[in-house]
Amino acid sequence: MCRNIRTLHNFDPPATDAEIQAAALQFVRKISGSRTPSKMNQAAFDQAVVDVAAVVETLLAELKTTAPPKNREVEAAKAKARSAKRFS
Repeated sequence: MCRNIRTLHNFDPPATDAEIQAAALQFVRKISGSRTPSKMNQAAFDQAVVDVAAVVETLLAELKTTAPPKNREVEAAKAKARSAKRFS
């Protein structure tokens, strides 16, 4: 369920709102134990996604590092190579 949560810190360009929203949604799904909440829980679920996304934005804005920013394409290629090695 949480395979879509990716590292969002220290990339050039920085994480987009869509990436933060997707990670927040996956996190709330994992914590709640459901992919789609019941109608009774929909409001709480949606609010949790908004709250988590806001906290993630704050966290990413405040994190500091001396490491150079990572390139998304290079990181994706590394992940693909690890996957190919793992599943070959």
